[in-house]
Amino acid sequence: MRVAGPASSRSLLFLANFSDPVAGCGPAAVCDHPPVHVVVLAGGVGAARFLRGVRVARQAGDEVTAIVNTGDDLTVHGLRVCPDLDSVMYTLGGGIDEERGWGRAGETWTTQAELACYGAEPDWFSLGDSDLATHLVRTRMLDAGFALSDVTAALCARWQPGVTLIPMSDQRVETHVLVDLDTGPRAIHFQEWWVRHRAELPAHGFVQVGVESATPAPGVLDALAGADVILLAPSNPVVSIGTILGIPGLRDALAAAAAPVIGLSPIIGGAPVRGMADRCLPVIGVPTTAEGVGRHYAARSDGGLLDGWLIHAGDRADVPGVTVEAVPLLMRDVAATTVMARTALDLAARCAAGRPQRPGQPGA
Repeated sequence: MRVAGPASSRSLLFLANFSDPVAGCGPAAVCDHPPVHVVVLAGGVGAARFLRGVRVARQAGDEVTAIVNTGDDLTVHGLRVCPDLDSVMYTLGGGIDEERGWGRAGETWTTQAELACYGAEPDWFSLGDSDLATHLVRTRMLDAGFALSDVTAALCARWQPGVTLIPMSDQRVETHVLVDLDTGPRAIHFQEWWVRHRAELPAHGFVQVGVESATPAPGVLDALAGADVILLAPSNPVVSIGTILGIPGLRDALAAAAAPVIGLSPIIGGAPVRGMADRCLPVIGVPTTAEGVGRHYAARSDGGLLDGWLIHAGDRADVPGVTVEAVPLLMRDVAATTVMARTALDLAARCAAGRPQRPGQPGA
């Protein structure tokens, strides 16, 4: 573990703003500090809930940008569906079904029932009546030539999530899973593997179709370069964070960023809180532990990504070159999640205080 050293003036100010995990001036108050830009790499449900805490933890004038995985995207009944973008947008906009963690609250399923009467495939992926409106608008705009990042901004104008949502890329990237079916080896869409087969088909590999030719969406590289803090949300390291990092140039931009990079473990007590990370990590040879994921991301000083790594209280992790701290990471409610976010920002401040400044950084 790395121990923080002397702090610069900007880092000390940053540390003063975020060192108290309970107090703070809050989003409605006026704080006398330079605005802080927090960038979060985000997957689906877990990241959406974490971002809700980050939004509360930020202080007046601070900016939050979420770079969201689009590898789960698919076309259903001719409509383009972006599950992770929608989960984040609905959660932050107050429209999410809290129990399921996805889709709209108070949803009805009349259209889905009618499609079933026609025998329309796929019958394993359900679109609610209210949710359909989002996909209809998105598909119409995409067909009209708008980029996904522009479409996302237009949809967010209706939901007002309070943070800037950017898809990882405007180009189409889809995660496929290599499995064995009765007909032989086959690559199926990630959503079919997860929703239809409930990840019960053993996976032999993951392929991000289209990732080699994709480029970061407008604003992604600027956000990373201009960030004061970069957080890796507690999302699936393989098919969420891993897919984002697969976009050419994005991993390098993250590694080169001046901001400290803090990750939050999606593994608690040797298992994911939700999702299927335990079905994915062994496929790429990573143990399903907080230490395993931390070592998978690795220290920036060793060519990896992390400056700090938060694990759940009671877990253990030795990640060489990375400051590791154990704190409560269960997102039981918004208050608990806000404390998590403030703890991550606090660790970022202390990591920033201990890092040698690069030319061009404030105070360098």
